[in-house]
Parts: sequence; C-alpha cells; structure tokens
Amino acid sequence: MEKIYKYVYLSAISILAICMLSGCASMRPPVIHTYDDSIENYRYFYISPTGDYTSSSGVYGNQYGVYGGTTKSINPASLISGILFKNGFIQVNEVNPNNAKETMIVNFGETGRRNVNLGYSIEVTIQFISAYSQRPICTCTAEGQGETEADDVRKAIQSALKPLFNSKK
Repeated sequence: MEKIYKYVYLSAISILAICMLSGCASMRPPVIHTYDDSIENYRYFYISPTGDYTSSSGVYGNQYGVYGGTTKSINPASLISGILFKNGFIQVNEVNPNNAKETMIVNFGETGRRNVNLGYSIEVTIQFISAYSQRPICTCTAEGQGETEADDVRKAIQSALKPLFNSKK
C-alpha cells in the first residue's frame, strides 16, 4: 500500500513539473468591449504612433568575448496597421473633417504583465475611437507570451484583434 502512495505522489509531482515546463498555464482569453457603434461603420483609421519593442534572447559569450543571440523588434502601430489593411481599412496621416464620420482613431497601450509558467506574459489593449464624436467604438484586450518581449507584444496584438475580425466573416 505504501508503494502505491509513493507512486501516486511521484506521478502527481511529475505531471505538475511537465505542466509547468510545457505551458499548461494558458493565456487569458481576449476580451472585446463594444459600445454603441461598430467598426463596420468606418472606412479609414488614424493610428497613434508607438515606440519599438526591441528585445534579445539566447545571448551568450565565448572565449573571445563575442556575444550573440537573436534580437527581435516590433512596432505595435505597424502591426496593428497591417491587420487593419488586411481587413479593408485605409490608413490616413491625419483626421480630415471631410471624412471624420468614417474615420476611427486607434490607440495602443501595454496594460499589464502576469507571471506565467517560468516567465511572464504582456497584456495589451487596443482602443478604437470615432474621430467625429470622440466616443469609443470598442476596446480589445489580450495577453501574449513568447521568447522575447517583442514576441509577447506581437502575440498579444494578434490575439486581441483576431476575434474582432473573425466575427465579421
């Protein structure tokens, strides 16, 4: 009987360790909050400029003091623009009063970090606002986890916007 308890105990510890190392803790599902409007009523967008996220992974040194590794960079505004282009929206460099009723302003922000597995995830929120009324259209929030912070942000943006456009198809 003691052997059975020992076996069950070791099995439970093994499963827990495998779970922690393989990513059993999952990302929270994306959250979309809609208001009294729909992005389907818009044709144009203006996106607020964002700074780059640049990060490295796998940095090492050798006997000559040379360091290497992978450096990744992402500009959130560029990624968001690409997704909006793919879904038929047209980017404008400024809000024109002649087409303000068809223009939305897009803002991006990092809204949190959470310890997950042996690292952390980054949460982002993307906000869509009517250029004409200055009222919110919707907000999309999601988190992402990858090898670097740039990967985290890329995955979070993609995760946040995916359900917004999947519902249109």
